[in-house]
Amino acid sequence: MSSEMIIRRYHPSDQDVVTDLWSRAARQAHPFLDGEGTGERARLLREVYLVQGENWVAERAGRVIGLLGLPAGGPGNGDGTGAEIGGLFVAPEAQGCGAGRELLEHVAARHGALTLEVFEDNTPARAFCEHLGFTERGRRTDGETGHPLIALERAAPLKSVSWLHLREGRLLSVRTRGNDTFYLPGGKYEPGETAREALSRELGEELGLVVPAEDLSEAFVIHAVAHGKNGRRLHMTCFTGGPQDIAPAPGREIEECAWFDRQEARERCAPAHAQVVRRLVAQGRMPG
Repeated sequence: MSSEMIIRRYHPSDQDVVTDLWSRAARQAHPFLDGEGTGERARLLREVYLVQGENWVAERAGRVIGLLGLPAGGPGNGDGTGAEIGGLFVAPEAQGCGAGRELLEHVAARHGALTLEVFEDNTPARAFCEHLGFTERGRRTDGETGHPLIALERAAPLKSVSWLHLREGRLLSVRTRGNDTFYLPGGKYEPGETAREALSRELGEELGLVVPAEDLSEAFVIHAVAHGKNGRRLHMTCFTGGPQDIAPAPGREIEECAWFDRQEARERCAPAHAQVVRRLVAQGRMPG
C-alpha cells in the first residue's frame, strides 16, 4: 500500500469493519485464549468500549486497518499528562505497514506518557512495544483468563519543531557548540507557544532570521529516538515556508551551519534527520 495513512477519530459508521479487524487481529495475537475475538468480548467491544472510550483508527486508501482504544474514565484527557492504552489492533493483512506505530505515536503526542498491558505469551506485541521504547513496570495474573500480563510504560515524547530549508537539493542543518552531530534548525517549545511561534522564535535565536509564524506551513511529523536522550522518543513537527534566499548568522549556541545531501546527512546528522531526508527524497525535493 502506497497511499498516505490517516489517523482519525473512530466514527459509529466504522463499527462493522473495526469489529471485524479487531476479531481477526485478537485471534491472531491471543491464540492461547479460548473464544478470543467472539462472543461476550465482541459484544463488549461494540456496546461498551467503542461507545464509551476514546478510540482512534488508522485508515489507508479509504480502508480502516487499525484501532487504538483508551478506556472510558481512565487517565488521559488530552492535556499531556499521560494515558492508558486499553487495546491496539491492526488487521492481520496490514501488519508491518506502520499503522500500529502511527496510532501509538498519535496518542502519545496528544496525551504524553503511555501505559499498557500485554499478555506474556504475546511475543510479537512485546517486541513491538520494546522497539517503541516501552519498559516493564510490573506483572500480574489476569483474573479473567488466568494468563500472566506484563505492565509496560513509556515516558512522554520530547516535542520539538524544525525548519526544512533546501538549497540546490541540500538540506540546511546546524551544529551546536561542543557537539559533532548536526540537527535541523529549530528546537523545543516554550510555555504557551504554538508550534509555529516556537519555530519562529528559534530561527531568530539560532540563525538571526526573521520568519513570521504565519509564513510557516506544517509539512509532516517525524517520530524517532531522540539523539543523546537515553532512548527517549521524539515527536518533531517539521515546517516549510519563509524566505528562500537566506544568509544565516549562527547565534546563541550554534557553532556551524551546513547544507547536506542525502549521504552527508546520513553520516553527520541525528537519527530523526535521516527520516526527514527519506521523506524529502520520496517527495522529490531531494535527490535520491
